[in-house]
Amino acid sequence: MAAARLPQERRVVTEIPGPRSRELQARRAAAVPPGVGSVLPVYVTDAGGGVVVDADGNSLIDFGSGIAVTGVGNANPRVAERVRAQAERFTHTCFMVTPYESYVAVCEALNRLTPGDHDKRSFLVNSGAEAVENAVKIARYATGRQAVVVFDHGYHGRTLLTMTLTAKNMPYKQGFGPYAPEVYRMPLAYPYRWPTGPENCGPEAAAQVADQISAQIGASNVAAVVIEPIQGEGGFIVPAPGFLPALAEFCRANGILLIADEVQTGFARTGAMFACEHEGVVPDLVTTAKGIAGGLPLAGVTGRAEIMDRVHGGGLGGTFGGNPLACEAALAVLEEIGTGGLVDRARRIGEIMLPRLRALAARHDVVGDVRGRGAMIAIELVKGGGSTEPDPVLTAEIARRCHAAGLLVLTCGTYGNVLRFLPPLVIPEHLLREGLDILERAFGG
Repeated sequence: MAAARLPQERRVVTEIPGPRSRELQARRAAAVPPGVGSVLPVYVTDAGGGVVVDADGNSLIDFGSGIAVTGVGNANPRVAERVRAQAERFTHTCFMVTPYESYVAVCEALNRLTPGDHDKRSFLVNSGAEAVENAVKIARYATGRQAVVVFDHGYHGRTLLTMTLTAKNMPYKQGFGPYAPEVYRMPLAYPYRWPTGPENCGPEAAAQVADQISAQIGASNVAAVVIEPIQGEGGFIVPAPGFLPALAEFCRANGILLIADEVQTGFARTGAMFACEHEGVVPDLVTTAKGIAGGLPLAGVTGRAEIMDRVHGGGLGGTFGGNPLACEAALAVLEEIGTGGLVDRARRIGEIMLPRLRALAARHDVVGDVRGRGAMIAIELVKGGGSTEPDPVLTAEIARRCHAAGLLVLTCGTYGNVLRFLPPLVIPEHLLREGLDILERAFGG
């Protein structure tokens, strides 16, 4: 891993947010609609390694990575250099007008790295939502079917179709209907909240999904099943063991395409290059974004060649999809993951975080569940005293205490009661441990 450019230290010199950030927040209020929210209104001037520096000179420990985007570190030197060199050559031609090699190279890498050794094709777009929307388009075209199956607690984006695919109403869907047709929601194998217990969750949930699809939709009408191998915004829910393989088998048996939404889970985040690999699941199509390009907007759709090749010429694409700057950034990210050993590094982060969080749960019964893989970890907060009732108020208060102490953490979950941790894969271990100390103090020890 490259040496960090910034001092890798937490430094709190003002209240958070400080006076300069508050000034900028006042300007924002007059220029930006309130529908565009922010977790913590500190205005960033620099970032790298495991820290984010704000306009008041505070240096915060970063447990967010821009929502799993800057896994290789913010302003990674290899990424920055390749982007700079590309910007001096050309910044845009539109791949659909006059193509360029870096787009092809990124697609070759996606074809090689995504699960499965079958022949694949990839193309590039701008965002995770755009990737998911295109994957559904391709599945419908290839199968001649219309129905799409998604899951409780799932999140897939904010466009009309992906908002429809998303489970949570507020803030993603409220008031924005009507929604897209032919989308059906199924129960997820959510171990912590499965009625008969986590040990029964995988097989019971898989059987329930198969039964509901067959009885309520008709398997022959389903083009695709879309699932996050680990749910992101829905609460970092790791499906119970066996659920994903059983789902994949049901899809194969019924001519349904399995789409793995690896937007948040991809590119070493979970201690595997892609989260599907943990249970040996090989999807028909994979969508990627977030961690793909070190902070530049890029996303991909990768699928079996016989599926991808069916779409007619001109049916896929977009003006900015696979922008040359973003493609160079993606190639640098993939180099950094390989040379920096970041798959192993993600596993190491999990090995440090999970025992500490489980010990925290043993001391505080408001921590109902600790879960995750690699550097994608969460704790679910409840009322305590034996109750599993979600506690979003406590969750927000713990996040506020962390922020005030100089630790950037994110919340998520259908009930707003999950603290999620997505540190950069390059975060120094001393900052990782210090961040966990701050979290423990936020709980009172």
